[in-house]
This record gives sequence, C-alpha cells and structure tokens, in this order.
Amino acid sequence: MKIFSSYHPVVLLCYFLSVTVMVMFTAHPVLLAEALLGGICFCTVLERGNQFFRNLAFYVPLFLMIAVVNPLFSHNGMTPLFFLNGNPVTLEAILYGIDIAVMLVAVMYWCKCYNIIMTSDKFIYLFGKAVPKISLILSMALRFIPLFKIQMKKVSVAGKAMGLYSSKSRVDKVRSGMRVFSVMVTWSLENAVETSDAMKARGYGLKGRSHFSLFRFTARDAVLLSLTILLTAIVLTGTGLGSTAFLFYPKITHMSFTPFSVVVYVAFGVLCFLPFLIEVKENMKWKYFVSKI
Repeated sequence: MKIFSSYHPVVLLCYFLSVTVMVMFTAHPVLLAEALLGGICFCTVLERGNQFFRNLAFYVPLFLMIAVVNPLFSHNGMTPLFFLNGNPVTLEAILYGIDIAVMLVAVMYWCKCYNIIMTSDKFIYLFGKAVPKISLILSMALRFIPLFKIQMKKVSVAGKAMGLYSSKSRVDKVRSGMRVFSVMVTWSLENAVETSDAMKARGYGLKGRSHFSLFRFTARDAVLLSLTILLTAIVLTGTGLGSTAFLFYPKITHMSFTPFSVVVYVAFGVLCFLPFLIEVKENMKWKYFVSKI
C-alpha cells in the first residue's frame, strides 16, 4: 500500500480537488508544466513500470493531436508563421494548442491518481451518511470500468482456452467480440442486481444504521491538510491579484517573475509534487530501516 493513500479521506479529497480544479482553470504555462510533471511523477510510484509506459502510448498521441489540431482550426493571433489553404497558422495558436494539451493530459493524470488513491470505501465513508444512494451509485460507477476490463479479459481467456476465437478471419473476430460483449452485458446486469440486493439486505441507507470505519484523523492528517490549504490559498491569492496573468491572444504576453509571482510558482510546485515527495521519503526511510536489519 502506498503511504499517501493511508491519509484520511477528507484530506485526500481536499488535496485532489485543490490541484485538479486549479489546473482546469488556469492557462499559465509554468503552473500547467508543474501540474503535468507532478502528476507524471506521482503516477510512476503508483503504477508498475510496464503499465506506466503502456499508458504513454495513449497520452503522447493525444497530446500531439490536440497540439496540432488547435492551430489548424484556430487562426487567432498576430504572428502568422505560414499559410495553409489560405488560412494563417499563427505562433499564438500553436503555443496555445500545446498549452491546452498540457492542461488536458495533466488533468487526466491527476484523475488517474485520484482513482487509484480514492477507493470506493473512502468515497462511501465521505458521502455515505449525507447522500447514501448517490454515493453508492457513484462508487459503483467509478469501480465499474476497471472491473469490466478485468472480467472481459477473463471471459476472453476462458473462450480461448475452450478453443474459441482461434480463427484469423476478421468476420470471426467480430463475432467473437460480439459474444464477449454479450456475456459482459449479462454479467454487468447480474452484478448490479446482486450488489443492490446485498446492500439492501445490509440495511444500507436506513435511518439509525450504524457506520463502522477504520479511518481516524491524526496529527499527520492535520499537517497535510493545513499545508494543502496554505499552498492553495497562496496560489489563489496570486491568481486573484493577477500575479500569474498570462494571455496567448491576440499577442503572447510576458510572464511575470516578480517576487510574489515566484512565490506562487513555488507554492503550486510544492503542492503538485507533495505526494511524490512523501512517497520518496517513505521509500528512503524503508530502505534505511531494512539496511539496519
């Protein structure tokens, strides 16, 4: 288990909301670069090496596609580089496309980290008392896709073990895929009904039902929560005062490097790399204690 996931669910939710929301509503290249690098570094410690590199096969083409498509459809900007079919391709549109690509990939990385860290039991712990039915539905929805992938792989492997899906014909492959999909639809419906009956039998959502939880708010949770709030407040204050203002259109503006803007950049960088630093620190501590055995 990763040490960052052992923090209190309230602290984890506040942290991921702070980072993700700020990334979604900023276009500053420095802040977005910090968010992307922080998300990538955090993913490297959460996932196995082969899984991380397999995901790059999706993120890299997506990044390139967004970066290339924007200047082809957006012709705003005052610095045309060349003309394509009579339309100007501007420097501002190219850089803005790269900026948007960085933002989208960064948000996807942080959402991936959120799905790994915020398990269904933590989600139900946070919202089970206030909105039990909605929290259960959202928890099942978030967990459905990984379960669906695992079950589909099991069905496909079982079919191959029985001698099915061995033909190289494209028609047979399509038929095999339809069989697997049909099995998965049936499994999904059965799983939903079984989960509903099981939760109903346990009295989920009834008034007066007691709740058991292993989560306890400790001193280290208070430290992380306070640090998250402090760093978030610094970034939001700097953004509100215009210290991180940056525009691509109609002309690229100069980046601000005043003392306060540098403080904002450092604060957001620390916030984004905080989980990675915590994991590195715990790994080094673990290796040190192992070496002393």
